[in-house]
Amino acid sequence: MEQTSTVSADAGQRSVTSGRCNQWRSLTGFWLLGLCNNFAYVVMLSAAHDILKKQESENATASTTAMDFQGGNSSNSSRYDCNPVSTGAVLLADILPTLIIKLFAPFVIHKVPYGIRVLVCVTMAATSFLLVSFSSAVWMSILGVIFASISAGLGELSFLALTVFFTSNVLGGWSSGTGGAGVGGAFLYSGLTQAGLSPQITLLIMLVVPLVMLISYFFLLVPPPSLPQWRRMETGYAPVGSEERRQLIDGSEEEEQEKSTSENRTTGPLTFTEKLHVIKGLLKFVFPLALVYFAEYFINQGLMELLYFPNFFLSHAEQYRWYQTLYQVGVFVSRSSLCCVKIRKLWALSWLQVVNAVLLLFAVRYQFMPSVWLVFVIVIYEGLLGGAAYVNTFYFISEETEDRHREFAMAAASVGDSLGIAVAGLIAFPVHTYFCSL
Repeated sequence: MEQTSTVSADAGQRSVTSGRCNQWRSLTGFWLLGLCNNFAYVVMLSAAHDILKKQESENATASTTAMDFQGGNSSNSSRYDCNPVSTGAVLLADILPTLIIKLFAPFVIHKVPYGIRVLVCVTMAATSFLLVSFSSAVWMSILGVIFASISAGLGELSFLALTVFFTSNVLGGWSSGTGGAGVGGAFLYSGLTQAGLSPQITLLIMLVVPLVMLISYFFLLVPPPSLPQWRRMETGYAPVGSEERRQLIDGSEEEEQEKSTSENRTTGPLTFTEKLHVIKGLLKFVFPLALVYFAEYFINQGLMELLYFPNFFLSHAEQYRWYQTLYQVGVFVSRSSLCCVKIRKLWALSWLQVVNAVLLLFAVRYQFMPSVWLVFVIVIYEGLLGGAAYVNTFYFISEETEDRHREFAMAAASVGDSLGIAVAGLIAFPVHTYFCSL
């Protein structure tokens, strides 16, 4: 008897240990998936200035190409040392495909197994790095950025939806990983180019990232039994044989059929009408998220390039890269904060970000910022607000949504940040043109 009790205790201990191991594997897996999913997207934005500068240099006259960007841009007479094309062009190429995917995919993506989606994301990300690194024209660079956007958009809505099949802490892991992509991508790109590597070699090195995504999903995650992997399983339909026998025995086939239909309404796939109802309930989350991302990406791609301090030891291109890098540091810290603090007042974060955008807009126009160091502090703060808005939005959606609506809700709400970013990219064009004409 005592021996049986000991065996049971050992089995229970092994079960607990195995459960903890699986949780850590899933948490680590989601962190890496977040890192890999956003990596190409972040790198393309960090490289935006270099992508445009490379094409400008290749198409310039011999006298102009002799000027390296480190020494300034003589191709225009603007006091802002502008590129002819706004970095907002790269932002739009980086976000519009994502926006289109997030608008329409949640209604049909449930028919595609998660494994296949991951393979598509990996292929798109690898293609983006190759296209941009070997590009010989602007259109090739922009096409590469579009492939990165497709990968990031499909991955984000898929992995956010995937979190509902795991324990709640994987959402924090995913968000922290996406923040880590910002820091890792921006730091790695800035650091390697600063060290003397060309943007082409830097992008080729980053081909390892899609491979890590592949390994994380297929070999690191521990999928729960409820997770649809390679085969999409529709729930809510009882075994046919046993149900038919019970109906014949009870003699109440019509009653059982009505009961089965009722159960399907609560456990089966969501109808189109139900999805629209879920979207209506998500608007209180989507609008603040869209506003905070509009403000921060208007800063990042509409104003950062124009916040140039010519007497600083960093060149214009280097200042731009480090703006992007420090912004991503703020994002990483706040996206990793879910275990410490939760912020329910999402609108407050949005309006604080708008204040940042207005302040820097006037700083560009009237050039009253005393030092680049103050801009560095502001962009870190900007990243803290944006990251906090993201992670808290999806946390409260996950907490407040019904179980059967949660997978769709997490995927559908991801359109909020992309919508704000797309509008910011569109507005960045006329703002860039106006300031560069001064």
